[in-house]
Amino acid sequence: MKTMASKENMKRKDLLRRNEEKIGGFGCSHCKTWVPINELMGTNNRNHCPSCLWSKHLDNRTPGDRTSDCKSGMRPIGLTFKAEGQDRYGHEKQGELMIIHDCQGCHKISINRIAADDDADAIINVFNDSLNMLQAAKLFLASKTIWLLSGDDLSEIYKQLRGEI
Repeated sequence: MKTMASKENMKRKDLLRRNEEKIGGFGCSHCKTWVPINELMGTNNRNHCPSCLWSKHLDNRTPGDRTSDCKSGMRPIGLTFKAEGQDRYGHEKQGELMIIHDCQGCHKISINRIAADDDADAIINVFNDSLNMLQAAKLFLASKTIWLLSGDDLSEIYKQLRGEI
């Protein structure tokens, strides 16, 4: 049975969520930075902070569905490229840079697009930290068909971060 205090807490959280939706953004649960959501910037389905890159486990099956019950923080653990396939000449196309997140509640792994206002230094820090990832964790990501970027990918990372795609 829920106590009166927990009911009040749930009401406050619901009110905060509705207010955040109205004003177009949310407070990062990790670093407390205000995160704007803006259609013009292409961040309508944003769920990660542009400063620390932590995310919130909001989506369940598809980006933007907002049906997850977890709602825990998701730590940025590495970078990958979105699979793009081949161009009309049969050459592999380089996909866009993506952030790999690990949910700290349920340990779901997800990948998120990088937004135009994401901190480039924070992205490089996530990449550098991922270079020390344990082999077992790298194999786990590979089993999910998520390919962690390595030192060989650094020039492409800088190229995409500078807008030279």
